[in-house]
Amino acid sequence: MNDMEKLPLSPEVFEEKIGYRYNNKDLLITALTHSSYANECKPRGEAVEYNERLEFLGDSVLSIIVSDYLFKSYPDTPEGDLTRIRASAVCEKTLGKLAMDIGLGKYMRLGHGEEMSHGRERVSILADAFEALLASIYLDSGSREAVEKFLMPLVVPEIKQFTENGKNKDHKTLLQQIVQQERGEILEYVLVGESGPDHAKIFTVEARLNSNVIGHGSGKSKREAEQMAAKEALILFGDK
Repeated sequence: MNDMEKLPLSPEVFEEKIGYRYNNKDLLITALTHSSYANECKPRGEAVEYNERLEFLGDSVLSIIVSDYLFKSYPDTPEGDLTRIRASAVCEKTLGKLAMDIGLGKYMRLGHGEEMSHGRERVSILADAFEALLASIYLDSGSREAVEKFLMPLVVPEIKQFTENGKNKDHKTLLQQIVQQERGEILEYVLVGESGPDHAKIFTVEARLNSNVIGHGSGKSKREAEQMAAKEALILFGDK
């Protein structure tokens, strides 16, 4: 049984869905292969390539395409706002949604454990595979144009929705969208002080990223103090 036959569903059907026909279908297979599948093949002496390296490249391809679109489409938008919009467009939640929109999970090769734990619907797995898919198209076509043709109809509506609703979002939400652009970052709010009488307390909070202080805030409630700390942190990230 060859690799094409091991895919859960026909790769040709998937090619139709994404509107791109591969010259080298091995790239598509790799993009759709999770590490759990490759790990289960090792005891049988099978060396199977999986999608983590493609995901690494796809992250950069995604970022440059979205950044280029934002730079050209929003010429009067300041850098801080562009950063927030991009963070929303490339975050795990958005990529997972785009992957679900094209039914990507149904075509993936997963290990038995991931299969049993509903890995085909897991946002983190789908987001990673989506980035790997972008890289596979980029490598197979040798240009950004093919990636843009596939990506932009999916991501532009997400960008427009964010720009329309973004002004109504609070500082903590906006900061979180920037932080989650890099996986593994830990954002927390730590109460560091209280002052004043019980009926009129003032709370002081620090916003910390990986234990480093990135913002201070004070307010009549912990929530208000957290919002002010997030607002200060946004300035650090380029929000003006």
